[in-house]
Amino acid sequence: MNRDVALVDCGGANIASLRFALERLGVEGHFTRDAGRIEAAERVLLPGVGAAGAGMGRLTDAHLLELIPRLTQPVLGICLGMQLLYEVSSEDDTPCLGVIPGQVDLLEASPEHTIPHMGWNQVERRAESRLFDGIPDGSWFYFVHSYAAPPGKHCVGDTEHGRRFASVVNKDNFFGVQFHPERSGQHGQRLLKNFLELPWN
Repeated sequence: MNRDVALVDCGGANIASLRFALERLGVEGHFTRDAGRIEAAERVLLPGVGAAGAGMGRLTDAHLLELIPRLTQPVLGICLGMQLLYEVSSEDDTPCLGVIPGQVDLLEASPEHTIPHMGWNQVERRAESRLFDGIPDGSWFYFVHSYAAPPGKHCVGDTEHGRRFASVVNKDNFFGVQFHPERSGQHGQRLLKNFLELPWN
């Protein structure tokens, strides 16, 4: 597969495993904070692990806050990267990129549902999306997170952990997954492949 893919540097420890997942698909992901490189890429991945404030701080330092929301090619936010697509995170009341309306909030802990939500869980399809091509409804993916967005207008897949939350979202050319596709076996690999192969002008 011949794709020019930019991996935006917004922090986190999942970059190496994500690059390996792309390499298995025959794609080299370019880890960058360079605005010109990101704007010119055919596909953009916004990965991230950790706190919303730190992630937004890295994007601010790289002068990417205005660029990312106006990108016109397919963009995929992963884990924290998906959360940063929303208007705000209640984690330290952090303003985010504002691509998707709504707020990301802390999941509620209980004896049956520990926080962080860590491990395998199912994604239930709520709308059609090319990201799901070849992936059965109810497939299992690997999650590590404490904050999540509620299901809403742009939710195409959701998951339950104490409450239902949006685990796959899509608004125009922006996509997001709360789980880690690079750690989710064959279904995660297929989702990345589907994203890279999205038909787009």
